Amino acid sequence: MIDDLEYNTEREHLIIPEYGRHMQKMINYAKTRETKEERNKIAKGIIAVMGNMQPHLRDVPDFQHKLWDQLFIMSNFELDADSPYEIPTKEIYEERPEPLKYPQNFPKYRFYGNNIKTMIDVANTWEAGELKEALLFTIANHMKKCFLNWNKDTVEDAVIYKHLFELSGGKIDLRKSEEDLSDSSSLLRTKTKYSSNTNKKGGHHKKSSSNRQRKRY
Repeated sequence: MIDDLEYNTEREHLIIPEYGRHMQKMINYAKTRETKEERNKIAKGIIAVMGNMQPHLRDVPDFQHKLWDQLFIMSNFELDADSPYEIPTKEIYEERPEPLKYPQNFPKYRFYGNNIKTMIDVANTWEAGELKEALLFTIANHMKKCFLNWNKDTVEDAVIYKHLFELSGGKIDLRKSEEDLSDSSSLLRTKTKYSSNTNKKGGHHKKSSSNRQRKRY
């Protein structure tokens, strides 16, 4: 009896463990059938069982397509059966994806973030006018806030204008502007918790013992 025990370390490797070992055995059994008609019949039955195991995904687009792809993947692409979809190949499955290209437009000023560069590019497409001028100073104020989040001290407006000039490729030049950006203290100001001022403002007080004697109507 002890000799008949099976240990997972000695069993076949599960390609998609989420479906369990019994599903893997069913697929292995389908591969051993001699006629294609029988293999097709068993494959459709396996797909039905796989769908019942994941009912929450039935409304997902191409759900059946994914099940059939997983069936051939779990068979190590050795199941000779017909599929209503294009049968995937082992080469495509093992093909490594291309590395993602992360935006590194200006790693010199990472504390501004890439959204700032996007905003600057959009501002460069606007026609000159009051709206564009308002947008430019809004961007500059946001850059100042980002700078202060990185360096919680202070920063001169001239530094922000210089960085804006560099990030815009020289298209936005506010270095000679006499307009002042928001004050550093106002940009760093944080909201105080209500609980810290409730006792001072009379928000919450302990009930006095005299309330117990108060008549209720």
